[in-house]
Formats: sequence, C-alpha cells, structure tokens
Amino acid sequence: MKTVAALLLVGMLILWAELPTGSAWSCPPVRFTCALHNPRNQCLFDRHCPRGKKCCRSFCGKKCFSRPSSVSYG
Repeated sequence: MKTVAALLLVGMLILWAELPTGSAWSCPPVRFTCALHNPRNQCLFDRHCPRGKKCCRSFCGKKCFSRPSSVSYG
C-alpha cells in the first residue's frame, strides 16, 4: 500500500513540475511539419527559454517563441 501511495505522489509531482507557470498565451498552431525524423529542438520545456518566451512546437522541432503582440484596432 505504501508503494502505491509513493508512486502516486511521485507521478503527481512530475505532472505538477511540468505545469505552465502562469503564461496566459498559447503556442501558435503548426500547419506543416518537416520531413526530418528527429528534428533538432532549441528547448524542451518553457523553463529552457529566456524569460517571457515559451517553448512551442514549430515547423521543424521546438523553439522559444515570444508572446504575440496584441493588435489594436481603431
């Protein structure tokens, strides 16, 4: 019983560690993907990017993206 509880706790900690850290914007959609089997990544998680940037899937691998600028009309 203790082993099951310990495994459950470890699993929850892993999931919690990968939760977004308050970034309210989402990654841009990727419409096409490259033909490389294992493309090179600049990052794997948001914490691998400079402050204010987010690790997102791109055309070929993952890279750090800046927050999209808001467009004002009027």
